[in-house]
Amino acid sequence: MIDPHLSALPLIAILRGLKPDEALAIGEALFHSGFRCLEVPLNSPEPLDSIALLAERFGDRMLVGAGTVLTTDAVDDVARAGGRLIVSPNTDPAVIAHAKTRGMVCLPGVFTPTEAFVALAAGADGLKLFPAEVAGPAGLKALKAVLPSDVPLYAVGGVDPGTLSQWRSGGADGFGIGSALYRPGRAAVDVARQAEAFVAAWHAAQ
Repeated sequence: MIDPHLSALPLIAILRGLKPDEALAIGEALFHSGFRCLEVPLNSPEPLDSIALLAERFGDRMLVGAGTVLTTDAVDDVARAGGRLIVSPNTDPAVIAHAKTRGMVCLPGVFTPTEAFVALAAGADGLKLFPAEVAGPAGLKALKAVLPSDVPLYAVGGVDPGTLSQWRSGGADGFGIGSALYRPGRAAVDVARQAEAFVAAWHAAQ
């Protein structure tokens, strides 16, 4: 069963490039805009420090974790920092299985049906279609047609408030949102404005 934060609002903020000294301001801006899921990619500056700060600040009020998680050791690092979400750009059964032994929510990246079913067999909670802009809404719809109906599929890449409804029509269950929401150096007030636009677009597409 997917985490209740994802069920309530399946929009994941991808904070690539986030620095620890801005983590709390950005986290607060997103929280007050309605977001409840944050991932800090591990190729960001000092990502574990940012994850630890966010996890401590928000506790059970948000699902906080890491993106670009490529190894089982990285899963352990994120768990020690207090993260509860593991997102990867790829499908690695060892990473998925290890995340589940740690009690974490795991969303691996897939692009083909083969990868999708390998990920599900390893215990994935949901799937991240990446890069979604390459597949397009039609590709997402085709993948959804062969997946079990209870498996959430999140589109990641190329989604903005203006196109979100097209992806929803194709069957997207949620979204991972990166540069359209946050970029390094973007002020918290501007992140909040973008977040509010995504939340409004999500509700309008229901």
